Amino acid sequence: MEQLDQIIALLAVTMGVGWASGINLYATLLTLGILSHTGHMTLPADLQIVADPLVMAAAGLMYMVEFTADKIPGVDTGWDSIHTLIRIPAGAALAAGAVGETSAAITLAAAIVGGGLAATTHLTKAGSRIVANSSPEPFSNWFLSIGEDVAVIFGLWTAIQHPWLFLVLLVIFLCLVIWLLPKIWAGVKAVFRAIKRFFNSDSKHPTENPVGLLDDKNR
Repeated sequence: MEQLDQIIALLAVTMGVGWASGINLYATLLTLGILSHTGHMTLPADLQIVADPLVMAAAGLMYMVEFTADKIPGVDTGWDSIHTLIRIPAGAALAAGAVGETSAAITLAAAIVGGGLAATTHLTKAGSRIVANSSPEPFSNWFLSIGEDVAVIFGLWTAIQHPWLFLVLLVIFLCLVIWLLPKIWAGVKAVFRAIKRFFNSDSKHPTENPVGLLDDKNR
């Protein structure tokens, strides 16, 4: 039973860091560093670098930048687009580091799972933000941003302190995502169709007629 608990704990941490990285990478790094310094978590050798004060300072600075960018409609979508190239590989790297010193096959499997979870949460977040930005009020962005930060911190703490509970919640989350992603994708397509219609209608009704003005002058 003790060996099973160790395996579940390792799975929870591995999947937890991948899942959280896709939502907010900098909050993930900062939370891991704080949990390590406060004695709530013993980091594997390959992850101990996140507890370095310099790394924590950099993660804290970038977290504050993301905390601000996440609450500005439009800016959050641009930020998510850039971080497609950052969150997913970082989630894979953190998951691989979480398994510690083991076989190359296990490390690769952890990287694949961590990267896949990071991609899933990142795409869900980015898609929901595009849909939220179609609303004229800014409160939905603030609500989503704060909710994501709380989810990352609570999720990582749960993965470490209550791994069985985290895995159950992760399964529920993935089932919810499977149901939700098609709806988010439909909303994203609707937003882009509305943008396309706006620009098409604008081009069909120009405010000025430069050709007509030139004809008048020539007369």
